[in-house]
Amino acid sequence: MSLRLHDTATGELRELSPLVPGEVSVYLCGATVQAPPHIGHVRSGIAFDVLARWLEAGHGLRVTFIRNVTDVDDKILDKSAAAGVPWWAWASRHEQAFTRAYDALGVRRPTYEPRATGHVTEMLEMVDEIVAAGHAYPAPDGSGDVYFDVRSWPDYGSLTHQSLADMEPAADADPRGKRDPRDFALWKGAKEGEAASWPSRWGRGRPGWHLECSAMARRYLGRAFDVHAGGLDLRFPHHENEQAQSRAAGDAFATTWLHNGWVTVGGEKMSKSLGNSLVVDAVLASGARPLALRYALGTAHYRSMIEYSPEHLVEAGRALERVEGFLRRARQAPGAADAAFTMEFPAAFRAALDDDLNVPAAVAVVHETVRAGNTALDAGDGAAAQAAAQRVVAMLDVLGLNPLDPQWDAAAGASGRAEQALDQLVAAELVRRQAAREQRDFATADGVRDRLAGLGIAVEDTPDGARWSWAEDA
Repeated sequence: MSLRLHDTATGELRELSPLVPGEVSVYLCGATVQAPPHIGHVRSGIAFDVLARWLEAGHGLRVTFIRNVTDVDDKILDKSAAAGVPWWAWASRHEQAFTRAYDALGVRRPTYEPRATGHVTEMLEMVDEIVAAGHAYPAPDGSGDVYFDVRSWPDYGSLTHQSLADMEPAADADPRGKRDPRDFALWKGAKEGEAASWPSRWGRGRPGWHLECSAMARRYLGRAFDVHAGGLDLRFPHHENEQAQSRAAGDAFATTWLHNGWVTVGGEKMSKSLGNSLVVDAVLASGARPLALRYALGTAHYRSMIEYSPEHLVEAGRALERVEGFLRRARQAPGAADAAFTMEFPAAFRAALDDDLNVPAAVAVVHETVRAGNTALDAGDGAAAQAAAQRVVAMLDVLGLNPLDPQWDAAAGASGRAEQALDQLVAAELVRRQAAREQRDFATADGVRDRLAGLGIAVEDTPDGARWSWAEDA
């Protein structure tokens, strides 16, 4: 297989070799639904949505894609208690906000989206296996906690290339019952008055955060699967602990690990504590176009950092306008309605995505094809223009950026309808201008052009008629 991906565990580019021929299994660490999503939260959803699309469209593979929901953890319990809201209601509210954000940004629904609270039975079974294998132990103080014994697992630290001596103590449970301060909780005994707990043979309690993903990955993908993905900040301790506990339970777990970079603002990673979060709902409510926000977040290399600013959205909008302008022209060109669509990817586009999902290089191919298509339209070569348009649409579908996809009208809501109305109004003005020119009424024709220019709309006369676009300095 020609697709190579950067595996965090080895630090190298490795060819993806699916465990089951013709199929790929992917597990993406999804949301901990403690608060509404900011744009940093949805970046991994966008990045690995492109991976799934490319596996399907570029390689003809059947993808089973799991994106979990962590709907019980310390932060959810603390925040819901402070707000005076039941923890499950708090989690549900913010889970819906994440779903709304993913939908708005064109992130396709996963094959399955399991919640942690629906898999406590599987988690308890896994804890029993790890204890029986000698790699975990119940706390001797009777608290009901069960800890993973990191010193019993020689491979602990291999994912993040750390030695045990260099690791900080695990802060996910009371250290008094631990054999080693770096041991982490598989099961957390319920404290007095705690709102969320389930029965276990160690008493009532709830699962440790790391255990949740191990159990859900096994449930939906089996004991071995192809790709585990998530944000860079999850490498340690979350993914290191997932791998250790799963393999201690006898699972091969993930073959390849992928991690996306952060979204930063002012050079700092986005977080609630820094106060620089940009909640997706608020960004879209401010008038940002969903397609432009996806472009801004999804056209950097997945492993790179994105320094976000309002200008980032403006630049994304301009890039999209150039693409949409070409597709609009091509759609109106003679013979466009008769052209049969074929899925075809330029070789350079395929090479870019097969090289560790090099989306920036792939986007450059899109814009090169747009330029070639416009040149063909200017030369009256309709066949070449239609071929270019088909390649552009095929590439944009893989990137989740096809402006012709009806999903963007639904995602944009009123703004999408406004854009359609604007297109029709400008088209009517251009018809009026053309009629005036044919009657040699140049004052009226120039007046139409000047009014449109005053609104930031540039008019270009071509052999196929006038076309409009947003002015570069609008």
